[in-house]
Amino acid sequence: MNRKGFIVIQEEDDLIRGLLERWLGEAGYSFALAEPRTKRAKAQAEMPSLVIANVASPRGAQPLIDSLRSVYAAPIMILSGRFRRGLDGSAEAARRLGVRRVLPKPFTREEFLSAVRESLESGP
Repeated sequence: MNRKGFIVIQEEDDLIRGLLERWLGEAGYSFALAEPRTKRAKAQAEMPSLVIANVASPRGAQPLIDSLRSVYAAPIMILSGRFRRGLDGSAEAARRLGVRRVLPKPFTREEFLSAVRESLESGP
């Protein structure tokens, strides 16, 4: 495992996923794509430090979060273009959804990596 942490990415958009992979790699993190439930044992054996997932709609977020929790025993950070109330609103959304962080899109490289660091450093 990488000294900075192993991160699982769940992002369906190829361009955004590629960008996240590049930023994480350049920052020294190791990462992999989220595995389907059929590969549950393998995914849990790798024990990620963080799961990053894109949420298309805040109303539909909970089933995705529950599905990720059933596979990965790691904190979750959500990315979404639907959380547009700024960081205060996204902090409330994170509390409501029970995730480490909600990062509203669009975001910069610095905002993304800062959110990743904060998510990894935060306690349970």
